Amino acid sequence: MNPAPLSTGDLLRALGVIVIWGLNFVVMKVGLQSLSPMLLGALRFVVASLPFLLFVPRPALPWRYLVAYGLAQGVGQFGLLFLGLRWGMTAGMASVVMQTQAFFTLLMAATLLGEHARRSQWLGLGIAFGGLLLIAGAHGEGSQQMSLIGFVLTLGAAFMWSVSNLVVRQAAKVGAYDPLGFIVWSSLVPIVPFFGLSAWLDGPQQMAAQLAGFDGKALFAVLYLALVATLLAYSLWTRLLQRHPAGRVTPFSLLVPVVGLLAAMTLLGEQPAFWQWVGTAAVLLGMLVNQFGGQLGLRRAAAVR
Repeated sequence: MNPAPLSTGDLLRALGVIVIWGLNFVVMKVGLQSLSPMLLGALRFVVASLPFLLFVPRPALPWRYLVAYGLAQGVGQFGLLFLGLRWGMTAGMASVVMQTQAFFTLLMAATLLGEHARRSQWLGLGIAFGGLLLIAGAHGEGSQQMSLIGFVLTLGAAFMWSVSNLVVRQAAKVGAYDPLGFIVWSSLVPIVPFFGLSAWLDGPQQMAAQLAGFDGKALFAVLYLALVATLLAYSLWTRLLQRHPAGRVTPFSLLVPVVGLLAAMTLLGEQPAFWQWVGTAAVLLGMLVNQFGGQLGLRRAAAVR
């Protein structure tokens, strides 16, 4: 029996998540204009967790999963991403490079968890890797150009995202849990490390100066990252996954870099170089092969039989 198609409401939810996550990278750039990467990270997780602790129960999971996820997704993913964006990564290219988390997850799941990967998935990985080499080789030095250190840090952020994916997979083996509660309570974990890193890297005086000069841009960025990009988008995405097979929902994420690139060009004036466009096309092609290559192979085999 074929699963029911996505309703109009579900399609609107999926498109909403795509737009929210695509604009996410531009908002990060805006926030980093007045806040340091570590202080932005600390405030983002304060808002995403503390106001909700009395209303959202803690998921029935051992604390080690919440701590591991908070460190990997919070300090690792967002710490490196914020640093990359501050040190020369463009918002548009960040939206592309971050999607490689799917391939890091594939590699680690096959290596560490023994999960079987199709040949089409390895082919997609190879195509996307070639695209990343093109993107890295086309870095520039201007204010609107991607720096090599920014690219490397963003790639590290994508790797940490994949580590958090493995934590989620392991947590799922323990039993069912509320995804919103998981993200709220795990968001407690990065707060102290981020404040500590900010005190170390920025210094207490600079931290105080940033908080004293907290402006509308900083407030908008913190609220968007915490409430819209995390809690709202995550809830919408989770609801879709609860109602439909993952294979029907996850391909929508391929549109996030499209929104990210268009938003960065329109709102920040970014103009990717020619070879960055070629590399982006290769990364997206690799993702398509990874998502749909196995289905095409099965259909071809069925047609032959």
